[in-house]
Amino acid sequence: MPAAAIILAAGLGTRMRSALPKAMHPVAGRPMINHLVSACEQVFD
Repeated sequence: MPAAAIILAAGLGTRMRSALPKAMHPVAGRPMINHLVSACEQVFD
């Protein structure tokens, strides 16, 4: 099974123009970090 990783870029987030941390921005209705945690749980559970 191929593995995938999400790498969140560090920085000030000036291009996103939002007070939210990058990892908390919604992707498909859930914060981005939730997708990563769910994927890790499935792989390492």
